[in-house]
Amino acid sequence: MMPSKTKKKGNGNIDVALKHFNQGCSMLYDFHMFGALAHGASIYRMEKTPFPANGWAAVCRNGDIFCHPKRRAEPEEWGWVLAHCLLHLGMGHFRETADARLWNLVCDCAAAKFLADMKLGAPPEPFLDAPPAFGTEEKLFERLYGKEPPKEYLGFGTAGPGQTDMIFNQDGDQNQGRGTDWQAAFAMGLGEAVRVAVNTAAGVGEDGNRILGSGRYENRISRAKEWFISSYPLLGAVAASFKIIDDPKLLGRMDISIAAVSPSLCEIYINPHAALHEEELRFVMAHEFLHAALRHDVRCEWRNAYLWNVACDFVINMWLAEMGVGERPEGALYDVQFKNMSAEAVYDKIAGDMRAYLDMDTFGGFGAGDIVPGDPGWQKRDGAVGLDDFYRRALGQGLAYHQERGRGYLPAGLVEEIRALAHPPIPWDVELARWFDGQFAPVEKKRSYARASRRQSATPDIPRPNWVVPQGAMDGRTFGVVLDTSGSMERGLLAAALGAIASYSGARDVPAARVVFCDADAYDQGYMPPEDIAGTVRVRGRGGTVLQPGIDLLLRAKDFPETAPILIITDAMCEARLIFHGREHAFLIPAGAHLPFVPKGKVFRMR
Repeated sequence: MMPSKTKKKGNGNIDVALKHFNQGCSMLYDFHMFGALAHGASIYRMEKTPFPANGWAAVCRNGDIFCHPKRRAEPEEWGWVLAHCLLHLGMGHFRETADARLWNLVCDCAAAKFLADMKLGAPPEPFLDAPPAFGTEEKLFERLYGKEPPKEYLGFGTAGPGQTDMIFNQDGDQNQGRGTDWQAAFAMGLGEAVRVAVNTAAGVGEDGNRILGSGRYENRISRAKEWFISSYPLLGAVAASFKIIDDPKLLGRMDISIAAVSPSLCEIYINPHAALHEEELRFVMAHEFLHAALRHDVRCEWRNAYLWNVACDFVINMWLAEMGVGERPEGALYDVQFKNMSAEAVYDKIAGDMRAYLDMDTFGGFGAGDIVPGDPGWQKRDGAVGLDDFYRRALGQGLAYHQERGRGYLPAGLVEEIRALAHPPIPWDVELARWFDGQFAPVEKKRSYARASRRQSATPDIPRPNWVVPQGAMDGRTFGVVLDTSGSMERGLLAAALGAIASYSGARDVPAARVVFCDADAYDQGYMPPEDIAGTVRVRGRGGTVLQPGIDLLLRAKDFPETAPILIITDAMCEARLIFHGREHAFLIPAGAHLPFVPKGKVFRMR
């Protein structure tokens, strides 16, 4: 539901009409019977929508409700109008008939009669309270078909005199949602309202029906969580440590459509008004637990956060479908082309069509991811285990127990990721050593009698060959270094980078390297032997991070071999462009990714 936000007029006074409208929306959102319907619908109150000119509101079959932006009414009256529109959805009124206008009139009577019996809200003037009893909509339609409708059945529509308030075909529907089953959502709301009424009669207050992190009362959300603890060991330890938040008002302020998770706060947010049955809840909760346990929040790094969230959703939903955990809700992201792919691989693939995938819908809602950032809480206390260690242990122990007891199939990709979490990341200097090993094979020395060994002078009558490097073996044995010298690079990191480059160059028989310092401009140091790199070097720069000039300098240098690898060392994400075969290519330089169009190129982020 998307009510307009309250705004102030020029004189500083609150717009009372808008305030009453928002209060009417909130009344339905908090009402158990209409909560699930209101959650799935989108309510608009603005000039650029097809609102009824002489009425109050009209509803589309996809859940869009267009309200008159200048109507003034009390909150109870707006509540009545909006509930009337929602009932058209929940009662299944959008169906094809022989007379659409008469059918709309009959449905208006049914909605008005229901609201009068429930005593919900107050009909605005000049609406009547309710029509006379008529049975079902189908019977009234048959009775009035082909006749002039009596006056007692007229005037209950919210679109104004002579207008229909159900829009069957609206071009460019603004809500391209996940295919909400409106009748199922209404049935769930009715069941919730009955349960609350029974509990109230039994002396149990409304707060007793919500978990709010305490877990004191049983409901379908708490039962789904308890299932993981008791019956699914892989995620049992993770589920036991999470606090569940299902306060509709809080989730409304956070704009969470179905569910979200905060890995740093160990909180999972479940919208109780989402039309999910218990099996779908298990799927959604397992989805959020895996987001947290696999550290998708910190693995995002340089990537677009929402696109990364979408990529992780594809991978997790594929795993859960293979594992048979719960039932995948309709509209959840799922594509078989991403089977057996990691989240990083899926991201790289969908990044080529970013515009299409940015329109995807996660459990968090349209344009909003379901991974909520937050500052760590309990794990900051002295002696508390860190988040990485906690999730690593919880998943590792759960995996061992799950496999020992034979509790069900686990995809190979998920098992691989869980085991990968058990190993700390490889330090940057180790990765740098591997890079040198891959670029520069050991120089194979040969014995040569053309150059005498030092021992030859002691025994001149015994010829002894010396070890020599074949001519041409050292040709092209060099590389370029673009070193980020911006202000974000600490001096200690700069020293460590220069020392590591010098050490590895000397150990792998690299006679010289082309060194370029770069921040917002390039500072060419020319070819430097390893001992000079390790010595006293005056580092230039310390401005902003723009590595493009350094790359351009190396690529255009006539004395720099075209096949020589380029090593870029930076502590932050940056943008660069390359000219290759006359074409310009733009890309982002991430940590640990191969540079396109630079032979053997590699990027390192100092950690």
